[in-house]
Amino acid sequence: MARTATKTVRDDYYWMGKALREAQKAAERGEVPIGAVIVKDDRVIGRGYNLREGKQDPSAHAEMIAIRQAAKRMSAWRLNGAVLFVTLEPCLMCMGAIILARLDRVVFGCYDPKGGAAGSLYDLSGDQRLNHRVELTPRVREDECSGILSSFFSDLRMRKKLDREKT
Repeated sequence: MARTATKTVRDDYYWMGKALREAQKAAERGEVPIGAVIVKDDRVIGRGYNLREGKQDPSAHAEMIAIRQAAKRMSAWRLNGAVLFVTLEPCLMCMGAIILARLDRVVFGCYDPKGGAAGSLYDLSGDQRLNHRVELTPRVREDECSGILSSFFSDLRMRKKLDREKT
């Protein structure tokens, strides 16, 4: 963290740590461990983690939950000046919401080659046909972000294998 004369300015590494803590909450609930925080003026205005299984809601992605919370907290759907930190590259749905919410920047941990819309399969961030562009900062704490996902899926495969062996 850098210190200015009047306040502490936290960096991307710091804020991704907050998103990783949200991802851990998802893992503890048996959800795919993806976490997100939205920061404006060096404070968190929204946070979320995957809750698709618990809510039985396909839109309950970490980013969507964080965006909804931030909009409610700010009493505005336009989140200009805010930055989203998320452990996994956003999907098409989430990138659509990011663009519609007018977020300035998205910082993500690891790419999602099977569903990413910020450089992997698609890149909506700079599409000139859309009314808003989003700056991307990928691979922040990439090893930690991919590690929590790899561990989760490895454990899931092991549990399924053990369940099959019991029958």
